[in-house]
Amino acid sequence: MVLAQLPALPPPPSWFPGHMMKFTRMLPALLKRTNVVLEIRDSRLPLTSINRTLEGALNKWRLERGWDPNNPARRLFSVEACEHIVVLNKRDLVPEWGLEASISAFNSESSSRTCFSSHFEMQWQRSFRTSSFSLLPGSGRGISAILQYPHAMELNVLVIGMPNVGKSTLLNALRNMGIKGRTPKALQTSANPGMTRALSTRLKLSLDPLVYAYDSPGVMLPFLGRGAEGAERGVKLALIAGIKEGLYDMEALAAYLLYRLNVLNPISPAYLKLLPPGSSPTSDLEEFLTLLARRMGMIRRGAEVDLARAAVFFVRWWREEGGLLSAAYSLHLDPRPSTDKNQEMTQTQAWGFDFQWEVRPEDKSSMDSDPSLYLQEKMEQCIDQYVAQTARDDTEEANVSETQIKKKAMLEEKERRRLRYTKR
Repeated sequence: MVLAQLPALPPPPSWFPGHMMKFTRMLPALLKRTNVVLEIRDSRLPLTSINRTLEGALNKWRLERGWDPNNPARRLFSVEACEHIVVLNKRDLVPEWGLEASISAFNSESSSRTCFSSHFEMQWQRSFRTSSFSLLPGSGRGISAILQYPHAMELNVLVIGMPNVGKSTLLNALRNMGIKGRTPKALQTSANPGMTRALSTRLKLSLDPLVYAYDSPGVMLPFLGRGAEGAERGVKLALIAGIKEGLYDMEALAAYLLYRLNVLNPISPAYLKLLPPGSSPTSDLEEFLTLLARRMGMIRRGAEVDLARAAVFFVRWWREEGGLLSAAYSLHLDPRPSTDKNQEMTQTQAWGFDFQWEVRPEDKSSMDSDPSLYLQEKMEQCIDQYVAQTARDDTEEANVSETQIKKKAMLEEKERRRLRYTKR
């Protein structure tokens, strides 16, 4: 077993092009003609891929449609449909053993309805619904929002989320399921972020009931944060190709990926299949890249191994194949007392790249009695920690860059001068 240690990470870059700012400004007006908001997140980063930039507009939209500000799960008045559904996409890239617990954790901690989806799963099963909400009438149940409002002529769905979480791919799959017969691909998709740069025209998803959808450009956070939290947030998003390639050095991404794969499975991490037979897990990036380069024949002139090329190969392998391999391992926890009586042995357990907790020997009884409830409690703790960290960032303005602070101060000074001039 290898002990994983978080490597030194570079500060996060800023990537917030004009089309993202344009959509952020037009969102409040767009929500006035929206009935359902589908917020797409990546299953591997269910917390990091939360689009906090758009949360203010969504909260205002819900309040205007009658949701209780003191109890977000209760609606005071209901005139037209207003649903916010969180879709954790790419569920095939996270281990099966944590799916049920994570859904329970999110639904207990949030007023939004949460479900998992996978493009490949929808292609085969041709169904997309949570336990209590059917988005498309694939099973004949129809859309609950329309059933509550029988006089509504149509339902308008807006899809939002971070870049490259699968918004356009999901809409193409839903259209293929909702309309009988052969339906051509309506929206362009790409493995690189930023393909969708403008709000799409209304796309028909279903004929009975009548459902339309808008695809929106992915919106990144204007500033990813300061310190270790901001640095890790940026690297995570870069690993899932949510940030424009070229803004990060591949060796930095490879170092963090090596660390995460060791955390996910310290005994037999997924990357061992890339190394020479008989290799052991390692936390040393240079050692790992050297073994990988030699195994793949990445040798430069002078018989030097090409570490940079090996790092690029490692990251792209994980995006295309390694994510599936790391999601295939089964849960195995066996916390035991340390041989040192004064010190207990703890074991790090993780699910995806956002959920991580320590397992201690005293947890064994809880794990044995009800593993699902134990996992749910640990995941709820991770969500609570994220919410608390977000609140601290907002209070301390740690989520605002120095440039944004200076710009805000400049605008406030201009407003003061304008008011002073008008008083005269």
